Amino acid sequence: KLVTVNTVVLQGKLLQKARIIFEYSTQGFYLLTAISDLCCCSGVIYLKNMVTQHWSEGDNANTEGSTSNIPEEDRQFIRDHIVEAIIQSPERLRVQLTTCIHHMIKHDYPARWTAVVDKIGFYLQSDNSGCWLGILLCLYQLVKNYEYKKPEERQPLVAAMQIFMPMLKDRFIQLLPDPSNDSVLVQKQIFKILYALVQYNLPLELINRQNLTEWMEILKTVVDRDVPPETLQVDEDERPELPWWKCKKWALHILARLFERYGSPGNTTKEYTEFAELFLKGYAVAAQQVLLKVLYQYREKQYVAPRVLQQTLNYINQGIAHAVTWKNLKPHIQGIIQDVVFPLMCYTDSDEELWQEDPYEYIRMKFDVFEDFISPTTAAQTLLFTACNKRKEVLQKSMGFCYQILTDPACDPRKKDGALHMIGSLAEILLKRKIYKDQMEFMLQNHVFPLFRSELGYMRARACWVLHYFCEVKFKIDQNLQTALELTRLCLINDNEMPVKVEAAIALQVLISNQEKAKDYITPHIRPVMQALLQIVRETENDDLTNVIQKMICEYSEEVTPIAVEMTQHLKIFKKKKRYAYVKNMELILEEKKLHIINCI
Repeated sequence: KLVTVNTVVLQGKLLQKARIIFEYSTQGFYLLTAISDLCCCSGVIYLKNMVTQHWSEGDNANTEGSTSNIPEEDRQFIRDHIVEAIIQSPERLRVQLTTCIHHMIKHDYPARWTAVVDKIGFYLQSDNSGCWLGILLCLYQLVKNYEYKKPEERQPLVAAMQIFMPMLKDRFIQLLPDPSNDSVLVQKQIFKILYALVQYNLPLELINRQNLTEWMEILKTVVDRDVPPETLQVDEDERPELPWWKCKKWALHILARLFERYGSPGNTTKEYTEFAELFLKGYAVAAQQVLLKVLYQYREKQYVAPRVLQQTLNYINQGIAHAVTWKNLKPHIQGIIQDVVFPLMCYTDSDEELWQEDPYEYIRMKFDVFEDFISPTTAAQTLLFTACNKRKEVLQKSMGFCYQILTDPACDPRKKDGALHMIGSLAEILLKRKIYKDQMEFMLQNHVFPLFRSELGYMRARACWVLHYFCEVKFKIDQNLQTALELTRLCLINDNEMPVKVEAAIALQVLISNQEKAKDYITPHIRPVMQALLQIVRETENDDLTNVIQKMICEYSEEVTPIAVEMTQHLKIFKKKKRYAYVKNMELILEEKKLHIINCI
């Protein structure tokens, strides 16, 4: 039996019709496979646009002219069949349909659509494994609608999840022995639901001592289990997208979030005080033991997906401050720093490849704040800082390790880069500790200044970076300050490698801002310095460098006045370039849309 759904959007007059054809079977409604993919995709995209723009009576409040929403009869039909459509649709259509159900839940649940909970419950309990992923996508959209709401606004979700949480747990336990692709995809989706549920608020009505124990066992099992060996045949760049690694990533997301936000006594809000004590004393160490095995695998050169490594380091970092987890971690910390943190902070083959092939992309990646949120290197840097800041003996041993590398004349330059990366990351601590702060000028003089003559661009860039992070060091010898400024200035103006010039620009500005005598030394050179800065901004379009120019103008307001016209011309060219790039980008987007419309027709 064929059912044709006409959904009509009226705006003063009938504008358009969208038809989605469903075929009824014993398993429910699903998109008719006989329809060409192109027509089917076009219809679903039209349905998505119609639902997102016209579903709610409030959606059209700001549009001009008279508008009318989707008729209630059609809306009810869509409510009745959207869940089955998502379950039965191929992945390329699910993306559009899940956007539809997200919007429908946002406006209709719970007031006009409590039936969605009944449907989700029905299919979650079904023995037909083919429907599990689709129904979990529906449940995920329900949870996502409440992800950022205040606890008092989440009651409709909590009421639904009191039904679903036991089902999800039982389904996961059932799937754990099955390592197949389809099974692990379902497991991953359950974790995504759980993470969205607890990311900003932990519903204590749903998480109690008994089910927390069961969920923690599930999480540890997933993190600890082996990834199928055949995945090593997949290209390394593509492995993180495999479901086995994604499932581990989401398990670690949950563990790290529980520990950081709810399981750390002293760092939580009062409603989570009891939970924090329970988590720290009852679960944190056991989870830590499993995560130490992940770090051991990385240490032994076994492949670990970057996000898995990053989240593992985040969890380990959280345990440094607490006595119970530190006691378990302490025997391992030096090994972690030397065999995990240090390699992550060294210049790598992938860094070299990107530097040589696309230095501008290398700059963008290194200065992208969003990259920092997902970078194992940033997580390693944070762990190192926390350990050295909270545990004195760690700082002493780490600095000894770094100095051993720096003083070895035969040492691999990449290892020296890693050692300087570690020392620079600890600059804030080192400049506050009497035993170290008086040695930092000597360290710069003996181990950083010589690197400005290195043939390796990344070493010159690291030298600039270290000066940036030690910009507040108290120079006892004026000549050392002058040397630091001169070396940085020459890198900015004369170096042939753009990443080096960018690091030099930032280092020079912070040195001028933090060293009283620096301003006078650079004054005679301000014209070529500003010209170099403007040229780099034009070429890289880096926002950090725009801030550098602003601060330099503030420092040298009188000195830059004679070259103000020239600077204005530079900036005008830069703005035109950005505007041209924006226009060309928009033209490309519009051209792609035209082609898509033509294909649909």
